[in-house]
Amino acid sequence: MQSWVTDVMEQLGYLGVFLMMALENIFPPIPSEIVLPFGGFLTTYTELTVIGILVAATLGSVIGAMILYSVGLLIDVERLEKIVDRWGHVLRVSKEDIHRADAWFDKYGYWTVLFCRMIPLIRSLISIPAGMSNMKFTVFLFFTTIGTFIWNIILISVGVVLGENWEDILGIMDMYSSVVYILVGIAVVLFAVWYMRKKRKKKE
Repeated sequence: MQSWVTDVMEQLGYLGVFLMMALENIFPPIPSEIVLPFGGFLTTYTELTVIGILVAATLGSVIGAMILYSVGLLIDVERLEKIVDRWGHVLRVSKEDIHRADAWFDKYGYWTVLFCRMIPLIRSLISIPAGMSNMKFTVFLFFTTIGTFIWNIILISVGVVLGENWEDILGIMDMYSSVVYILVGIAVVLFAVWYMRKKRKKKE
């Protein structure tokens, strides 16, 4: 995967960066942790510039996010309610749960999109619930672009600084990803425990 990604970027330049970042959002197994540092490295021995790589990467990433946002629009709350009507007893999910989640995302979704754009894997998937909650597109686009820009400029700059040793960042990013996934897992477990206790109190 890594050699294919870097080959495409070397051959197509800015277009390759754009395509890889668009695909990275739609197909997470293509990691930005490879695309962006290598893009930074390319600027050290080719005519490509940091600004050019940054623009191409940000455009590709945002367009990929827009595609997933559109997918989320197709899976709106009404469709989820129909699924709950049929399978809610199996999934142990009620319409109230859907409405609460939707209300929460309406309230905090903007900041969630911003920060999640800087978390591996989740940075791609967050666009789907944004679409599902019918987040205002212009606001989604704004926060997605800001979060994407910050993530891109950091990893591209690391690639420039490390030069031909750009792959050294992969080990650090693996560690960062592992820590983030553990924290997210803990947060999910704590939320599940809190939610179950709240449901029991209601029944009592």
